[in-house]
Amino acid sequence: MIFWIVCTVMTVAVTVLMVTPLLRPQDVGDDNPDIAIYRAQLAEIDRDLERDLLAPDEAERARAEVARRLLAANKTAKAPDAAGTPTRWLSAVIGVAMLGLGFGTYWAIGAPGYPDLPLQARLAASEEMRLNRPSQDALEAVAPAPPPVDVPDDYREAIDQLRIIAPNRPDDLEAWSRLAFHEVELRNYAGAADAQAQVIAIKGDGAEVADLQRLLDLKVVAAGGLVSPEAEEVIGQVFEKDEQNIAARYYLGALYNQTDRPDLALRLWRGIIETGDPNNFHIASARAQVSDAAFRAGVEYAVPEARGPSFEQMDAAQDMSPEDRQAMIGGMVSGLASRLANEGGPAQDWARLIRAYGVLGDQEAARMVWTEAQQVFVSSMRGMEILTNAARDAGVLEE
Repeated sequence: MIFWIVCTVMTVAVTVLMVTPLLRPQDVGDDNPDIAIYRAQLAEIDRDLERDLLAPDEAERARAEVARRLLAANKTAKAPDAAGTPTRWLSAVIGVAMLGLGFGTYWAIGAPGYPDLPLQARLAASEEMRLNRPSQDALEAVAPAPPPVDVPDDYREAIDQLRIIAPNRPDDLEAWSRLAFHEVELRNYAGAADAQAQVIAIKGDGAEVADLQRLLDLKVVAAGGLVSPEAEEVIGQVFEKDEQNIAARYYLGALYNQTDRPDLALRLWRGIIETGDPNNFHIASARAQVSDAAFRAGVEYAVPEARGPSFEQMDAAQDMSPEDRQAMIGGMVSGLASRLANEGGPAQDWARLIRAYGVLGDQEAARMVWTEAQQVFVSSMRGMEILTNAARDAGVLEE
């Protein structure tokens, strides 16, 4: 309420300052210059009379003559073309326009009804959001189910057997390592995270950064892209071994971004984006989300250019002969697909691969890449937008 009172008072004050000069009547000047001369002559006659330079009768005759000429001059004087009356209608129009423009603009681009959010209150709300966010188990329970994987029945039976064997061998590093690997192959990320946690427990102090980083990846993927308190603990463990670890810095930035601190997320992500390999999976994920974080933080930030075949190259290939197009895109696709499979990449590169398969007419491959990319960028609004457009262009989006 105080906000609206202050805005109203300030808007009315500015409006009054602008229209007040229009309400004042304008002085009407004299168009006949003789009037000023005759008035000066009358004043001069009075001064001469006071100094005894004129006799009273002479002064009276002179005053009468000048007064006669002044009356004649007044009759021939013309008022200025612009009347000196107050422009009340114009003032009213300007006043209404000012009030309408001020409040209308705020209603259109402002946030009517939104409560005051001072900096300290926002920081406190962000910290409360971070402290009270759901646990890993709660996030896994509501995470979207991954797409089914088509594998032979005997493979599934073998993994089912491994799931029975491993718990009975709590110190069998090979069994738990294999289980973690195969759970990922079956897209059972929660099970893979549990198995990887057991791997780290078996290794104890011998666990390497790569082991912790793999557990961190699995926990976040299993939670639908959100960083749980349990995942945050793993981030701390990674930092204890490697303060500059890219994966940990990415996921810590993701945590800040998910708890309304895009400013801190931007600070962390810029550090890895501008100094690291853009083909690194975690850096690519940061690239896909950093523009949105920068916008929310009120910072203008241009994401550095990433290498890879452009959309224009894909479009140009459509005008080639089938043989030339096949050769050109085939070479690009093989290199791009290999890089994404081994190193990952930003959403733009996944989108290029989807479109490339679409141009080649390989709908099945495009659909497989589209499905895999959704799992990678499930937590990135901007990344999913880029991928969705590519899948639509390739004709594999089911709407």
